Amino acid sequence: MGKGYDFIIIGGGSAGSVLAGRLSEDPTAEVLVLEAGGSDRHPFYHLPAGFAKMTKGIGSWGWDTVPQRQMQGKVFRYTQAKVIGGGSAINAQIYTRGNAQDYDDWRQMGCDGWGYDDILPYYKKAEDNETYENRYHGKGGPLGVSEPRAPLAICEAYFDAAAEVGIPRNLDINGESQDGVCYYQLTQRNVRRSSAAMAYVAPNRHRKNLTVKLGAQVRRLIIENGRATGVELVDGTRLSASAEVLLCSGAIGSPRLLQLSGVGPADHLTSLGIDVVYDQPEVGSNLQDHLDLYCISELTGPYSYDRYAKPHWAAIAGLQYIFGRKGPVASSLFETGGFWYADPEARSPDIQFHLGLGTGIEHGVAAMPQGGVTLNSCFLRPRSRGSVRLQSDDPATAPLIDPNYLQDPLDREMSIRGLKLTQDILAQSALKKYILAERLPGPDVKTDQDYFDFICEHSKTSHHCAGTCRMGADDGAVVDPQLRFNGIEGLRVVDNSIMPTVISSNTNAAAIMIGEKAADMIKQQNGMADT
Repeated sequence: MGKGYDFIIIGGGSAGSVLAGRLSEDPTAEVLVLEAGGSDRHPFYHLPAGFAKMTKGIGSWGWDTVPQRQMQGKVFRYTQAKVIGGGSAINAQIYTRGNAQDYDDWRQMGCDGWGYDDILPYYKKAEDNETYENRYHGKGGPLGVSEPRAPLAICEAYFDAAAEVGIPRNLDINGESQDGVCYYQLTQRNVRRSSAAMAYVAPNRHRKNLTVKLGAQVRRLIIENGRATGVELVDGTRLSASAEVLLCSGAIGSPRLLQLSGVGPADHLTSLGIDVVYDQPEVGSNLQDHLDLYCISELTGPYSYDRYAKPHWAAIAGLQYIFGRKGPVASSLFETGGFWYADPEARSPDIQFHLGLGTGIEHGVAAMPQGGVTLNSCFLRPRSRGSVRLQSDDPATAPLIDPNYLQDPLDREMSIRGLKLTQDILAQSALKKYILAERLPGPDVKTDQDYFDFICEHSKTSHHCAGTCRMGADDGAVVDPQLRFNGIEGLRVVDNSIMPTVISSNTNAAAIMIGEKAADMIKQQNGMADT
């Protein structure tokens, strides 16, 4: 074996970066982070509007889903980060935590210590919130959380239009209530992206006990006598961990690496010629994601940021940002939205909106030549379950990603209801000044079958995958509520794959919370110094 460490963190994404920063607070703990991706030096990783470049391939593995059986064989681009900071380095910087009931549901499923009152302190611990310091929010943490700096007039008109259909304004959807439309708070500091790597790793790179290796892809976990003792990289290098191996590669990457290591469904591994180290049928199962639908309207004038796609306007945008931290470069482009109900009887909001201040922002989404606005919706608590499997034992081969969208009829019904609600909002009088006409879905989409056909052509992932290394107290769970792998000692999974059910919102803030909570558990169980 090569150089030994106490902790090896596989994946320098949202949760992995948190572990790196927190575990290395103990100067006696040797901590290694292995990140398959590269550095985040490029400006696109730091400028808020850089998100528009991300879903089109920058900093991504470049994977797609398998054809979706319930969606006429549609194949989705499935952006998974490949850069230090992970998803937090390429996302739209939206800071939402889900609904309190999400976590109380986890506790009721047997995940002791994961109820809302249990996890709230870790959200607060992470935060440096520029606006709030109260029961729900904290200041002084590593993660910058800020208000949008570049909203447009159409955002306020959107709030007024939502009020016309009965949806109130909510100033803090991470506070007492999630209901309503809002300006989202953003993971930004000083109008720059505050990724987990910038918050937890960059300030601590000077620590002698913290080593970060970029471009270091793990080939497999080394498991000896029922214990994870280290890793082997694709170049053959072997590294040992005396305390724990911490798998933080995300809801796709973590089950993928486990299966490459011989840990997963035995029949699947055997079919690929992989020696079975530990038969765990649920590794890679229970995949959940939010299917994103959208309504696009053409505008009557330059009321969105679409015109800045032209070279001379792009130059102006750059100057606006350099000299005033304003304009489209200062915008995540999806910083307005909210939560409401497709099912009036739902226990909490089951639809989320994201108002895109332009068109064609994300891969595969149509652009309006004369400028437009996009209103996305997603059903927040899907019943459909998919999987992550291997198509070969070669770590260079993409995994088989199957979200299994709309497998459950309820998901289809609620998704269509959410899309109709976006149309209703955009059709209200408060937006008449701005909107010339709805272009997608458009007036020809009338029946539910029409809507389904439209969805099969015009939809995308919300990038909220979760659940593939499910936490629980039952025998089938992949990890226990301490995030320890059931059946293999010295191994924990720390990322959104451990969610029993996906939370009712964007998932990046939750990954950071999971990292914070896991760091405390690891410190306590290993007798480490805390700060």
